[in-house]
Amino acid sequence: MGKIWEDTILLKKLASTLLGATMLAGTASAQETLEMTSAFPQNLPILGDAGVDFVNKINGISESVEFEHYDPNKLVPTLEALDAVSNGSVDSAFTTPGYWQGKINSASLFAAVPFGPEPGEMLAWILYDDGARLWQQMYDDNGYNVVVVPCGIYSPETSGWFKKEINSLDDLKGLNMRFFGLGAKVMEKLGVSTSLLAAGDIFPALERGAIDATEFSMPIVDARLGFYKIAKYNYFPGWHQPSTLFELIVNKDVWESLDEKSHNQIRTACQANITTNLANGEASNFPAMVENQEKHGVIIKRWSPEMLDAFEASWNEVASELAAEDPFFKTVWDDLQEFRKGYKTWGDNINLPRPRN
Repeated sequence: MGKIWEDTILLKKLASTLLGATMLAGTASAQETLEMTSAFPQNLPILGDAGVDFVNKINGISESVEFEHYDPNKLVPTLEALDAVSNGSVDSAFTTPGYWQGKINSASLFAAVPFGPEPGEMLAWILYDDGARLWQQMYDDNGYNVVVVPCGIYSPETSGWFKKEINSLDDLKGLNMRFFGLGAKVMEKLGVSTSLLAAGDIFPALERGAIDATEFSMPIVDARLGFYKIAKYNYFPGWHQPSTLFELIVNKDVWESLDEKSHNQIRTACQANITTNLANGEASNFPAMVENQEKHGVIIKRWSPEMLDAFEASWNEVASELAAEDPFFKTVWDDLQEFRKGYKTWGDNINLPRPRN
């Protein structure tokens, strides 16, 4: 009996091991891999890091779905990502809706609003008011077959890099400048000719004189791209982007093929990414500003109150014109303005004055 009993136990253990291996194999085969093109090369701090960090986060917590990161142009160029995800030639993209401003008037309202909310207020509107719902509606109403998940945010950018000092509106007139989103429409009203270039195209355009000035990102990011080698004057504050939102867009058919647990894991990874993306920018840029000045000879300038007033007046004209011609822009703009009116009660009273010692 003892030998038979031992053999029976051995067979049971073997069967249990084989069953476990079969279940693990089934899990592995059920895992879905999504290709993800990023709008930003991974060698860029903060911007490029954010897409890589999201992939590491989701792949670290999910057993049913993983993402594979691709730099711009490996699958599609940066400015073609929305169409590629919508038509299913790419599964997903880490990008910013401001890149679709040429296709959709309201796109930059979910990316960067001139003289608009800083990160805390922007996230409040997106996550706890109507922002996220309207963001998805924008894509739905324009026929894009995508699901959008807020997936990153950072604080204000610099206002631009110029080859010469800018002291008046007359100094802006006639310049060719790379500019992003709704801020570009403001600059155009002030006599600047603007174009939207992806990260890797900006320095060559500056170098050959195709553009006279550029804005792109934060000091640490812009330094990596070498703008200081050609344009020494770096202007603040970033009135055109008091905060910048990033998105994960996923082809809707691909999204619907995933289970609810995968959806929740993706959303959780993106919310964690918002935290690290914001903190990374806040921690990295003051050392970069010092290095830009002391090592690279960058001259940091602040816009005068008169120049900021001119930018804001031009922005108010742009917003009014777009609201008059585009009903959905008006819907989003009115919703954001209503939220900001309420937030003002809190924001005007809770914060210390700036600057402070």
